[in-house]
Amino acid sequence: MKGPLFFAKILLFGEYGIIIGSKGLSIPFFFFGGRLRLTEAENETTLASNQSLCEYTQYLAGLPKDLLRLDWEALKADLDRKLYFDSNIPQGYGVGSSGALVAAFYDRYALEKIYPQDDLSSQKLNYLKNIFGTMESHFHGQSSGLDPLNSYLSLPLLIHSKDNIEYTGTLEQNPSGQGAVFLIDTGSSGVTAPMVSLFMEYMKKEEFRKMMNYEFTQITDLCIENFLKSNLKSLFENMKSLSTLILRNFKPMIPSQFQGLWKKGLETNVYYLKLCGSGGGGYLMGFTEDLITAKKLMQGCQLEVVHYF
Repeated sequence: MKGPLFFAKILLFGEYGIIIGSKGLSIPFFFFGGRLRLTEAENETTLASNQSLCEYTQYLAGLPKDLLRLDWEALKADLDRKLYFDSNIPQGYGVGSSGALVAAFYDRYALEKIYPQDDLSSQKLNYLKNIFGTMESHFHGQSSGLDPLNSYLSLPLLIHSKDNIEYTGTLEQNPSGQGAVFLIDTGSSGVTAPMVSLFMEYMKKEEFRKMMNYEFTQITDLCIENFLKSNLKSLFENMKSLSTLILRNFKPMIPSQFQGLWKKGLETNVYYLKLCGSGGGGYLMGFTEDLITAKKLMQGCQLEVVHYF
């Protein structure tokens, strides 16, 4: 058995903001993917993955039966044959490694499932998101379900609120364009749960809460609107504001060795950086209208382009 490939995702906009009601924009990232496979030759990697899947299966067995029905006979038979998740999605990088695994499990073993080619009403998308959120909570303590939803559908998703999600349509790229959205590898992984816990502590402070509810939410919503309408002039004006706001208020989530690089972008106006996921490591995300010059300013950094303007 070799299952279909499920891809990574990127939350272009909405990190932390979607927790408090701002919009979000999530896209599939086809550079990384993973699939369920049966072990042909056991090694340390496949055995470790199989053990993790056995533990995950125990978690799934404890979920309400009216939420998720699985083909337990097929699942247990595959686990006995050393089922593992064959993936090149980096863990702790904010690109949905556990989301792809959840999507693969649902696709392979769920009964009465919703298919990606079905009529995807907002109600169905929200129903799927809730199932995926419960399934993924094993890995993060709490999950919105957006990562596995994006991986399962491989569609760009616009998040209006936690209960209102829609497919945005294909996002057009300009392969010959000089501008780009890119990722920077910080060289270390991050852990979601501690970063989210820190954010929730910050939200107890009135000043931070006001910043999030007004400035952060408003700027994020504008960036999404600009991006979807290809209004690049306004996008980069708002991206500078968003990047400044994140640097000022989310410093613990930005690896210290990259804070100078972050400031350089704001000072030169060549590129603007933001978090990719919860931060603390993994990838940072950048936006630039001049990729060649941006690469020169970030010499020595490992960049991966995800979208061309």
